[in-house]
Formats: sequence, C-alpha cells, structure tokens
Amino acid sequence: MKAIRQHEFGGPEVLRYEDAPVPEVGKGEVLVKVKAIGLNPPDWYLRDGYKMLPPEWQPEVPFPIILGTDISGVVVEVAEGVKEFAVGDEVYAMVRFPSYGDSRVYAEYVNVAVSDLALKPKNIDFVEAAAAPMSLLTAWQFLIELGHNEPNPLQPNRHEPVPLWGKKVMVNGAGGGVGHFAVQLAKWKDAHVIAVASGKQERVLRELGADEFIDYTKVNADEIVSDVDLVVDCVGGPATGRFLKTLKKGGALFPIFPLGFSGAAEAEKLGVKVSATQVRSNGAQLSELAGLIDNGTIKVVIDSVFPLADARKAHERAAKGNIQGKIALTV
Repeated sequence: MKAIRQHEFGGPEVLRYEDAPVPEVGKGEVLVKVKAIGLNPPDWYLRDGYKMLPPEWQPEVPFPIILGTDISGVVVEVAEGVKEFAVGDEVYAMVRFPSYGDSRVYAEYVNVAVSDLALKPKNIDFVEAAAAPMSLLTAWQFLIELGHNEPNPLQPNRHEPVPLWGKKVMVNGAGGGVGHFAVQLAKWKDAHVIAVASGKQERVLRELGADEFIDYTKVNADEIVSDVDLVVDCVGGPATGRFLKTLKKGGALFPIFPLGFSGAAEAEKLGVKVSATQVRSNGAQLSELAGLIDNGTIKVVIDSVFPLADARKAHERAAKGNIQGKIALTV
C-alpha cells in the first residue's frame, strides 16, 4: 500500500509518500480501507519529536513511523470472532491513542481495534467523518463524559466535567478543531457561550451557536470578561492562567493543553477549579456522537483538504495557524 512515512524527526519535509506493508489484522480488529484522514496537533508534535515535552517524556519510536489517529473508511476484513462489524461497513475511529507511531493511519489501509471503532454518521461524507474523532472526543470527554479512568500525569485528581445548563461558558480558540465542537456541545447543554477567535471566524461560530464573539486580534478577552462559570481554553499552555480572573468563585478552567500552567496557588485563592484530561479512543462514545451529527446537533467544519500524497502541504498549512475547523487528507 501507499503511506506517508518518516524516517527521522523534523519538519514537514520529513514526510515521505512511499510503499509500506499492509497491516495484519489481529484479534479483535478489523482492516479498514481508508477514505479520509483527519489531522490533529499530536501529528505534528510526534513528527517533530515532541520537542515541547521534558526530555524524559519525549518518546522513543522505531523508525520508520506512520503518523495519525483519525480515519474514516470501509471495512474490508474482520478478524475471526468479530461480530460487531462486517465487511462493507462504513466506519470512523480514533485509532490507538495515545501511541507514538503505532496508530499508522496516514495510509491506504489501517487495522483498528473494534473498541475504537463506530459506524460512520450517515449524513456526512468521509472527509467530515475523518475530521471529527479526536477533536470531538476531546470536547466530549472534557465537557460531557470522561469515559475512561486513565490518570492525567499533570494532576493528581480525576477530571470531572461540570454542569453546563444555564451557565456562562467562554471558549478560547473557538474556531479550531476542539474549539468549534466545544461551542456546539455547550450550546446543546443550554449554556450561554462566548466564543474567542480571530475575526474571520465570527460568522461560522455564530452559526454554530455562539451567543457572543470576541476577536482576540482586537481585544484581550481576559480584560473584558468576568463572572464566567467555565473557561475552555483550547490554546492552553503557560498563558492559560490569565483566564483565572474572568471566572466567578466556584468556576472552572479547563485548559485543553495544560502543560506549563503555573497558577495553581492563585486558582486555589480565587476558589477556581483547574482541570484537564488526555483524550482516549472510545468507539462507544463515537457511536453516540454519530447520532448527534446525524440529527444536526453537531456540525463538522473543514478548513482544507489535501490528497494523501500531499501530507507535507497539509502540515505546512497547519503550521500557518488560524485554522478554521479541521484539516483532512483524502485517500
């Protein structure tokens, strides 16, 4: 089969379109002929060697590796004993996350554990379906249902979603992959949603349900917003602490990327809960989310689409930032 492989860490230039062996189907797995692939930040983090992590956390990987986690496609083979899916089923999945080069989805075929897999939503195409899993599961597991007991190495306590009905929720980075889903899930739960993004995102975010919009290129949201119940910071990182002052006592800050946060003492003083988790593959949750996609509750926004052979160009697009929704590859 054809696949995108890399033989060393580096920039988009290390991605090579070349021949690779078709994966074997193991116990409890199916083989999927891939139709589309969704791109996510862990793809470029791994491509680059996870340089933002402390050295002891940086993964050692067996080159060559194949990036990616999110796919949609058609089942072409099932392992003996698999009853949940059949040849010909249209499916989507976040494959084996977290893993480091073991998911192998920038390819024409991928083997997927049944537990990671769900039937594709019927009312969207393969590109939209492939773009959803990681970002949508992240928003779901942060806001609605965690769905796993894996500890977050950055905090001692288990992450717990908070009630959203009637609450004021601010989503920073609302135009991106996780952000545009967080806006929709919060509205689904009858929250008042403030979306923070660049001006070009306003029309789409209001169509997705945002009640208020703040253009971060013109004003700092943390300087004009107050008495918020929950901030979902889809940018995260060391600067996420600036949102503590926007929250009411008893409120919560959920940084999607919590690495670098150093405001624990200030949060405790303010009576604010800061919590995060790491998304995990979950076919049962994807099956539930397929229903919300099919009934129009959740829409998938696509920034741009590239053929598999042009994965390098897709990563170059990601590096430019200001992504509206998701980037995808077609196979």
